[in-house]
Amino acid sequence: MTQNAEKKAGTKRADFTPLVDQTKTTGTGPIRSQIPQYVTLTPPCAAACPAGENIREWLAEATAGNYRAAWEILTAQNPMPAVHGRVCYHPCEGGCNRGEVDEAVSIHAVERFLGDMANEQGWQFKPVNPPSGKKVLVVGAGPSGLSCAYHLARLGHEVEIREAGPVAGGMMHFGIPAYRMPREELAQDVARIEALGVRITLNHKVTDLMVEKQAGGFDAVYLAIGAGAGKHVDIPAKEAPKILDAVNLLSDTSKGEAPLLGRRVVVYGGGNTAMDAARTAKRLGATETLIVYRRDRQHMPAHEFEADEAMAEGVKIKWLTTIKEIDGDELKVERMEIGEDGRAHPTGEFETLTADAVVLALGQETDSSFLKSMPGLEFSWNGTVEVGENRMTGCEGVFAGGDMVPDQQSVTIATGHGKLAARHIDAWLAGTVYVASAPPALVTADMLHLPVYSDVDPKEQAALATSKRHSFDEVLSGLSEKEARYEASRCYSCGSCYECDNCYAACPEDAIVKLGKGKGYEIDPEKCTGCQSCFDQCPCHALEMISETTIQGEVSHA
Repeated sequence: MTQNAEKKAGTKRADFTPLVDQTKTTGTGPIRSQIPQYVTLTPPCAAACPAGENIREWLAEATAGNYRAAWEILTAQNPMPAVHGRVCYHPCEGGCNRGEVDEAVSIHAVERFLGDMANEQGWQFKPVNPPSGKKVLVVGAGPSGLSCAYHLARLGHEVEIREAGPVAGGMMHFGIPAYRMPREELAQDVARIEALGVRITLNHKVTDLMVEKQAGGFDAVYLAIGAGAGKHVDIPAKEAPKILDAVNLLSDTSKGEAPLLGRRVVVYGGGNTAMDAARTAKRLGATETLIVYRRDRQHMPAHEFEADEAMAEGVKIKWLTTIKEIDGDELKVERMEIGEDGRAHPTGEFETLTADAVVLALGQETDSSFLKSMPGLEFSWNGTVEVGENRMTGCEGVFAGGDMVPDQQSVTIATGHGKLAARHIDAWLAGTVYVASAPPALVTADMLHLPVYSDVDPKEQAALATSKRHSFDEVLSGLSEKEARYEASRCYSCGSCYECDNCYAACPEDAIVKLGKGKGYEIDPEKCTGCQSCFDQCPCHALEMISETTIQGEVSHA
C-alpha cells in the first residue's frame, strides 16, 4: 500500500496475507472429512439497505459497463435512484466491508449516476405481471406512497395516488432543499412511475377514507400521508420575534414563498431538518445563523456530514444550550450538561442571545386526525398508526407505512415500507400471505481472504465551493461514467463468486472445473481431497468448507 493508503487504513488491517498451512489442515488424510461448496451469502451493504436493494449485483453490472442492466436490478427494489443517490444517508456504506480496509464504496454516488443516466436516456419501467383486475388507492405521493404504487403497478394492479399537495414527492419536494434534491431529477423519477400506469391526482385531500374507497371501487388502501407537521414546544414569550416552524420554512421556500428572516437567525434543534433550515436561512440572506441544541455533538440526531456541511457554509452551532424564554429579539438560554444517563440536564447558568427570527426544528409528526373515525385503527402516543407485520392496520384492507407508522423517519426507510406493503397487499388481494425468504448468512470483513490488496481510494464527488453557495444550486456533482465504473469496481463482491479464478489456480488436484464465463465452477468430488486451498484463496467468501457427512449428490455452483 502507499503511505496515503496506510494512513487511511490505520490499524484496520495490519496484514492481508492469509495463513495457508497445509500441515495443519484438518480436512485431508486417508479419508476426506470436508469438501468445499460454492455459496451466495448476504453482503453487509444489502443487509443495511432499508429499501432492500441488491447492491452487490448492480455494482457488478456497473463495473462491467452494463449500466442498463445495473439500473434494472436496482429499480427492481427501488424506483427512484436519481433521488436516493442524492438524499439517502447511505447506511449501506456504513456496513461496507471495504470500510474495514480503506474507505467504503461510494454506493450512493454510483446509484445517482445510474439514476441520472436513466433520466438522460429515457429508460422506462416494464410491468412484471399482467393486469390483475384489482384496484388500490394510495393516499400520499411521498416516497412511501410512490414506492408502493410502483411495486403494485409492476405486479399488475391498477393504482391511483391521491395527494393533498400541488406536486408529487411529499417531503422530498417540500422538505429537502433544492441544493440537495434538484426538482427536475425528482420530477423525472416521478414521471417514470406515472408512465408505468400509476395515476396521480394532485390537490386532492382525503378527508373520509371509507367514502373514497367505496366511491372509487378500490379493493385495498395504502396510507402514506407522512409526517409533515412540525412539532412545537411551549417557550415563554413576552414579546416574540418572528417564530417559524422549520418544516413550513422549507416548504414555503420550495414553493417560492420564502419569508423574510432578517439578519440574525437562530434555529432550535439538532436534527437533519435543523441543518437544512440553517443552511436555507443562509441562502435567504441571513448573515448570522446559529443552531441552538440542548445536547452535544456526540448525541445529536443529525448525521455527522450534515453538521459538517452546515458549519462549512458558516453556520455556527451552540451545543448544550436550550431556550428558556423569548423577550423581543432577546433569547434567554440555559447551559446544559450531559449526565451519566446520556440525557441533557440544566446547570442553572444563563446567557442572552439576540435574533431577528427563531426557527423551531424539533422534529415532525403525523396529522392523522382524519383517520380517528376509522373502525379498527389504533394510534401510538405521537399520532402514528399501528400496523401488524403484514403492514395492515386494524381495519381490514387498509395498510400503512412511511413516516406515519412507528419507525425511524427517512426517505429510504419510507421507500422500503412501500415495497414491503406492496408485497403484502398483493398477497392479500390474492387471498394468500406474503412470507419473505430468510436471507443467507451475513459476510463480515473477517471472513474475507484478501491476498492481494491495491490502494484504490474512492472517487470524491465534486462540490460547489462554499464561497459560491448563495443560491439553491445543487452542491454536489455526479460522477462521470469513468469515475462511476471505477468506483463500482472497488466492491469486493462479498459472499458472491465473481470468477476471479483464485480457487481454480489454488487447487493442487485439478478438482475445480470451470464451466465457462458467467457460469462459475463446480467441484469434482472424485478428485477433491478437502485440503481447503480453494477456500483459503477465495477473496470474497464464495466458498465454504462443509462436513463430508452433509454432502448429498453433486456439489456445484452455476
